[in-house]
Amino acid sequence: MDEQDVDLRAKLNSETARIAWPELERHFARGVVVWVAPGLDLIEVAHAMARDDSAALTAWLQAGQVARAETEQARDWHARQAEFWAVVVAPWVVIQESQPRLDS
Repeated sequence: MDEQDVDLRAKLNSETARIAWPELERHFARGVVVWVAPGLDLIEVAHAMARDDSAALTAWLQAGQVARAETEQARDWHARQAEFWAVVVAPWVVIQESQPRLDS
């Protein structure tokens, strides 16, 4: 990985934020929300999108690990008031549902 890739990953990582579904609804309505499956690295996906890495993106799309958010997901997220980690890779808002904390 070259220095430019390291810098881009660091930039994307610094721009992630926790966000609740109500704040994402308007982006969903515009059709720009991209869902990332649990277990997949959000920054890795955002990096691939920013670099236009079609091979990686195609593999994730075909595996069902990355997709444009769908209406049924949005309904579920709204009902549960889900929270996400998100990062913008214009024009896309790339999201991954936050895992609930397990308090001991």
